[in-house]
Amino acid sequence: MKPYLQLFDFSKSINYRTEILAGLTVAMTMIPESLSFAILAGFPPLTGLYAAFIMGLVTAILGGRPGLISGGAGATVIVLIALMKSHGIEYVFAAVAFAGIIQILVGLFKLGKFVRLVPQPVMFGFVNGLAVIIFMSQLEQFKTIVNGNVAWLSGTPLYIMLALVALTITIVLLLPKITKAIPASLVAIIVVFLVVLTFNIDTKLVRNIASVSGGFPPFHIPKIPFDIETLKIIFPYGLIMAGVGLTEGLLTLNLVDEITETKGNGNRESIAQGIANITNGFFTGMGGCPMIAQTLVNLSAGARARLSGIIAALTILIIILVGAPVIERVPMAALVGVMMMVAIGTFEWMSFKVINKMPKQDIFIGISVAVITIWLHNLALAVLIGVIISALVFAWDSAKRIRSNKYIDQDGVKHYEVLGPLFFGSVANFNDIFDVAKDPEHIVIDFKECKVFDMSGIDALNKLTEKYSSANKKLHLQHLSEDCKRLLRDADGIIEVNIIDDSDHRIVMKK
Repeated sequence: MKPYLQLFDFSKSINYRTEILAGLTVAMTMIPESLSFAILAGFPPLTGLYAAFIMGLVTAILGGRPGLISGGAGATVIVLIALMKSHGIEYVFAAVAFAGIIQILVGLFKLGKFVRLVPQPVMFGFVNGLAVIIFMSQLEQFKTIVNGNVAWLSGTPLYIMLALVALTITIVLLLPKITKAIPASLVAIIVVFLVVLTFNIDTKLVRNIASVSGGFPPFHIPKIPFDIETLKIIFPYGLIMAGVGLTEGLLTLNLVDEITETKGNGNRESIAQGIANITNGFFTGMGGCPMIAQTLVNLSAGARARLSGIIAALTILIIILVGAPVIERVPMAALVGVMMMVAIGTFEWMSFKVINKMPKQDIFIGISVAVITIWLHNLALAVLIGVIISALVFAWDSAKRIRSNKYIDQDGVKHYEVLGPLFFGSVANFNDIFDVAKDPEHIVIDFKECKVFDMSGIDALNKLTEKYSSANKKLHLQHLSEDCKRLLRDADGIIEVNIIDDSDHRIVMKK
């Protein structure tokens, strides 16, 4: 069977108990987060749960790697808030479906590989910034509504919340030292749930966020005009949502690759995200992308197969249909404690150990990405800025590497052996190498240790040729690579340079 037809890898053994328990744990942590994001954006609460179910199920089956969990993520929802306020929920559903189409095209044209361009310092900043966001977002659960205003918990409610969070964290930390048969996060949630239920403790519950009961996601064609004006409205939102989702998804996929020491398929993940978002758009879901926090919960519970993601999605659906009365009584403190531990586990503490061994520019890039991630809560923008800074730093460093060896042979021909890359960043340094006024009649530039990378480099050669020509001197280019020769051929008619046939390196001097 061809790889793209294989939904599951039956050659690998599956620990069914671990996968099922991990899936249940993921579902418990995903429900309040999906509800919170939906309410934050002004969507009906159930659109968040439907997104968690649809994204989770479709990507678990069709996605680029086992263990990756998708749902109604805040990063993609934030993109749609302005559209919701200006045009309403029907346009949101259309934009989500349109984002799915873009993501499928990215996967089909195999553009997912460009995530490999993300440097390691950017990954450090991305992960550390995300860990801080996950941790800080849990502090919102320490707030309540007093006389219509949001206020921090105080007095007994605060102490109860802190005690239950501390109990959750203690269980998550200590249980793995006793046994790893059951995910510590799931045990912590159950224990705290039973403690609150048994002693009738008054504390914040899932139902205080929103109701989680409902029916099966209904098929629904967005009620919008299907014309060019609608496309103009939803296009920018769909494009940005697709970009944010793919950036987060492919970076999360890379992170899971590192943790599990296996290899995922970025293009397949892009297509799966697209299918899931199109389905969301026509089944009243708010859309989403891979969720790094829930993915790390899944992996820390021991899951390594697709089954855990499927179980998590089906659990959410069952809860929507019949299990809401129980889940709505789960204390938020238990979920806050689990997510705080996920944030602590997500943070790359190793970055502190190696920070004094890293180049200063890498430290700056990592900190910049982390700060932008925390400040703007826009992971895609933070990564993009990090990649741009990294590219500029690389270009600057590469520009300084170009240099040359010079000598005059027995025929009086001056040779410049150029070393380093010739591109837009190094053109100025390249031009400084040559002394047109003092050079002899014939000059040879040897490109054996140099490569021309772009049109700026070609233009520099053309202008240098013109300078020597104006001085009645002849410039020759030697040992050009095939790529360089092709670039010069493509620019034929725009520039004029003299290339020596590499089969005959000697310049014939005219008497």
